[in-house]
Amino acid sequence: MFFFSKNKTTLKDLIPDNHIDIHSHLLPGIDDGARTFDDSLRLTKALQGFGITEFITTPHIIQHVWDNTHEQIISNKNNTVADLAKNNIHLPFKAAAEYLMDDQFVNLFQSHDLLTLKDNYVLVEMSYINAPIQLYSILFDLQVAGYIPVLAHPERYLFYQNNFNEYKKLKRAGCLFQLNLLSTVGYYGAEITKITEELLKNGMYNYVGSDVHHDNHIASFDLKVKIKDTTPLKEIIANNQFFKQ
Repeated sequence: MFFFSKNKTTLKDLIPDNHIDIHSHLLPGIDDGARTFDDSLRLTKALQGFGITEFITTPHIIQHVWDNTHEQIISNKNNTVADLAKNNIHLPFKAAAEYLMDDQFVNLFQSHDLLTLKDNYVLVEMSYINAPIQLYSILFDLQVAGYIPVLAHPERYLFYQNNFNEYKKLKRAGCLFQLNLLSTVGYYGAEITKITEELLKNGMYNYVGSDVHHDNHIASFDLKVKIKDTTPLKEIIANNQFFKQ
């Protein structure tokens, strides 16, 4: 009789050397991520310890919540890079943004250049309560403006969990999908891990991100991956090399 053990791989064990993280909140005092530079330094060192050697950090831009401007983000990034260098961290460290898709976002991309992950790839998100009424109009106009939308953590939008066809509709509308790595270890709950597994099985994801905000996120990289088949997960982790600077 043969006994098959459950997957015992920890999340940090799946991060390859020279990995590029495209979604995090490492800039200090700018959103709900790092509060001080000491936080930024500690989180960056921890991610570096997992094998991450390039960072594209993505502070929120949310009207009336995190009213960050491009100038504020770039200034903060430049100061952070200089302070990291003083602490002997000399890694590619770029700032993009995580844009909430709302009316302000439409005005922004129609009148200003966006902070992108690379070239014309822009990280976008939705409210966790509901999708914007004009979602597909926004996605269409964004692409007409020359951008490629990368939707952050689609598995976390619970209003889609009972209608998988909505994910297919988003893909047909031109959305690329970015998986939050912590969704694979149950950090956000069992239902989200279940959706994650279904999206992985269907080949829906394109890239991954840590979405690290704080120490609890870092600690969760020591948890066991709950996804049964890690092959598609490893493939999309490898896809992040596309963003190499």
